[in-house]
Amino acid sequence: MVPEHARKNGYGPGTDEDAGSAASREPSLALLTNKAHDAPRRAPLSLPSSAMAPVSSRGIKSFDFYRKVPLDLTEATWHGGLVSILAILFMLSLFVVELSSFIASTTHSTVVVDFNRDQQIRINFNITMLDVPCEFATVDVLDVLGTNQQNVTKNIEKWNLDQNAQRRMFQGRNREQRDLVHDDHHPALDLAHQDGEHALPLGKEDFAGFVAGQEYVFANFYAPWCVWCQRLAPTWEAFAEALERQQFNIKVVKIDCVEHRDLCAESVIRAFPTLRLYKAGKAISPDYREDRTVEALTSYIERTLDLHAKVASSAPEHREKIERTLFAEAEHPGCLLSGFLLVNRVPGNFHIEARSKYHNLNPTLTNVSHVVHDLTFGPPVTREYREKLALLPKGFQQTRSPLADQVYVVSKVHHAFHHYLKVVSTHYEVSRTFGGQKSTVLQYQMVANSQVMHYQDDEVPEAKFSYDISPLATVISSKKRAWYEFLTSLMAIIGGTFTVLGLLDHMLGKVLKPKKM
Repeated sequence: MVPEHARKNGYGPGTDEDAGSAASREPSLALLTNKAHDAPRRAPLSLPSSAMAPVSSRGIKSFDFYRKVPLDLTEATWHGGLVSILAILFMLSLFVVELSSFIASTTHSTVVVDFNRDQQIRINFNITMLDVPCEFATVDVLDVLGTNQQNVTKNIEKWNLDQNAQRRMFQGRNREQRDLVHDDHHPALDLAHQDGEHALPLGKEDFAGFVAGQEYVFANFYAPWCVWCQRLAPTWEAFAEALERQQFNIKVVKIDCVEHRDLCAESVIRAFPTLRLYKAGKAISPDYREDRTVEALTSYIERTLDLHAKVASSAPEHREKIERTLFAEAEHPGCLLSGFLLVNRVPGNFHIEARSKYHNLNPTLTNVSHVVHDLTFGPPVTREYREKLALLPKGFQQTRSPLADQVYVVSKVHHAFHHYLKVVSTHYEVSRTFGGQKSTVLQYQMVANSQVMHYQDDEVPEAKFSYDISPLATVISSKKRAWYEFLTSLMAIIGGTFTVLGLLDHMLGKVLKPKKM
């Protein structure tokens, strides 16, 4: 059966009237057909983009690795929630650890043949000699190439110390000891003693009483084996005779320190000859260290007596202050030596000992106990260099100066500390900023060993620092993790934790699932 609207439009079978009407409409249909052929051809219809979307979406969905289960088909459990909380905490902990590892740097070391071609190496030192006067403290350098530098004066400064080992007065740069003038025209002692002995010999029995009973006593502490004492003996006798003629209120004496060793030890006689002036039994500091001629000795006595006379004639309220300023502060033998040495890059040593051009040191009273404030090898530490050193590992300072702030005191005579240093070139590759360019810091690490050595009775002890430059060098570099390594580890932490704890949750679900009756 054809619908009504179809029949009205001429489709399907109809009545006779309809057939007549159709025949009467034939010319019109032909006319419409011709118009249709004469009309321009239209473009085919296209589907809207909203109709195409489902097609492309279905293609992308076919690549989905993470297909979703409808929420209606999932079930939350208490053990699943517990495992999820544990997973979050565990991943956060691993993330913090991994982040700290990424920020920090790791240190790698490599041992290579030393490629440093410098001919010399610098030794920086700051050492206090606790019982050696600055005038006697000398620095000598020796090495296997035959270098023998005695009393090195360049780039070394000295400071006198007080009784508390604190710097009291700047002694100046280490200088060559001043030449002393001697008299050589006086007759020998045998001839000088023909009219009597003018320089009185004293011993331990009568020294203290004699010195205390005289207003002024000028004493010569000597040793018969001392060449400078032998050279001074005729001059000292002529000087005593000259004072007698000029009627000075002073007695000139001499003490043999070989025969009266205990007396010289109590008086702390470190070198021969020692010329010391006493007033009413008390020693006047410092000892006499000028020219050894009758004229120079007499001039010293005149100046000293005049000075004391002026002090005595001053007002009582000022006298105590003047005496405290001029005479009260006793001389202390401590000396601080600071500076640097340039030595050959070969095994050698430098040592600090007591030595004088015009004295023979007393080996018994030569004590080279010392404090090493700093001892390093390498270039000077400038402000820029100090900034580089701050980038080095914390343990570096301990190997850079292992003797720093160490005290080495000997309690026995004829003993001294010797230090043996193994020096290794160390090249540090450090970066100033995160991801910045690297710079190389050259420093030297040391391994130190200190021992107490015994000396013969006629040998003067010395504080010796022996060093040996290693032919191998250490290259130490710091390395940070790359960003992609950090991301890879982070993904592994997240994925691995999620997977493992997911398996744990699945196992718990199987175990805790209620059984069907």
